[in-house]
Amino acid sequence: MANGRAQRVSIANDPRARAVLYQGLLATALVGLAYLAWSNAVANMQARGVPMGFGFWDETAGFDINQTLIPYSALSTYGRAFWVGLLNTLLVGAVSIALATPLGFAVGLARLAPNWLLSRIALVYVELTRNTPLLLQLFFWYNAVLKTLPSPHQSVNIGGAFFLNNRGLYLPRPVFSDGAWLVGAALALAAGLAVALALAGRRRQVATGERSQDLWSALTLIVGLPTVAYFAAHRPIGFEVAQLAGFNLHGGIEIHPEFAALVFGLVTYTAGFIAEIVRAGVLAVPRGQSEAAAALGLHRPLALRLIIVPQALRLITPPLTSQYLNIVKNSSLAVFVGYPDLVLVFAGTVLNQTHAAMQVMAVTMAVYLTISLVVSFALNLFDARNALKER
Repeated sequence: MANGRAQRVSIANDPRARAVLYQGLLATALVGLAYLAWSNAVANMQARGVPMGFGFWDETAGFDINQTLIPYSALSTYGRAFWVGLLNTLLVGAVSIALATPLGFAVGLARLAPNWLLSRIALVYVELTRNTPLLLQLFFWYNAVLKTLPSPHQSVNIGGAFFLNNRGLYLPRPVFSDGAWLVGAALALAAGLAVALALAGRRRQVATGERSQDLWSALTLIVGLPTVAYFAAHRPIGFEVAQLAGFNLHGGIEIHPEFAALVFGLVTYTAGFIAEIVRAGVLAVPRGQSEAAAALGLHRPLALRLIIVPQALRLITPPLTSQYLNIVKNSSLAVFVGYPDLVLVFAGTVLNQTHAAMQVMAVTMAVYLTISLVVSFALNLFDARNALKER
């Protein structure tokens, strides 16, 4: 009896024991709530005849998708439609990140430029894009810009190879014949040699202080070697140009206005936030670094490229990660301009036809979570690599 009372007293007076007890009770309550929610959802789904498994995955979809990176038709399965939507989402995310990063860096540096007009233009751009809803910007690009372009019969003709109209942008499509692999191999070899030259120049600069002058040599390799291989293999690469047939252009590579509007909106919107991140990172570098660069005779662009921006990059990378994640998540607004991304295709059409709400939404959320974790992991590795370099 006395031992039991002493044990209760010791638990009541031990903060660690109380913490473990409270956490155990909280975890038990959360598990119980999750079980109740799951059992209630299962009961409701069974009562309404909603499918519980993923049997629909291999059923015929019965609907078309106008923009696909892989072969797809109305006779394809729901699983195939999922992959089409996922690849379209990844394409928009990758292209938008690749375009928003240099634009954001350029605008951020322009805000710090000594030129009054340039800095004010950059300021207006940042304030306009950051303080306007993204959805409104998407509607602007889609309805006010792209849909007002001329019809296919009156397409804007650029050099007889590029055509722009309200149906999209048409680019020449490369056509490969026998021997094209030689050009690819020459390009890969030239790229490898250019990297080797750059590494050798970096080692020479560290050892002697002499700046590398191998840029023109690298460019000559990258351009010259594939050109020689191209003519030696009797020009195995040609281009298919779009041609007007009926009421529309056919052939070439077609960039649909829905894709263009989504990319333009995501890029211009996110670049405004990246610009402020870059500006803050550059301003965080001690002023003495800029003064030392000026004392050494370095002009401003060279000082930014070699001294200021590399130091600011350590401060820029963590918030930049958040903007990259926002690009991926904001791409789900594609449904409002009709671009067939994962949300429109899988969480929209597939869900409406199969009524498998729990399965579809769980898969969609898991995909976005996985993409975000992969992007975060990659940028965290980059950030850690820069930190190790500094030490």
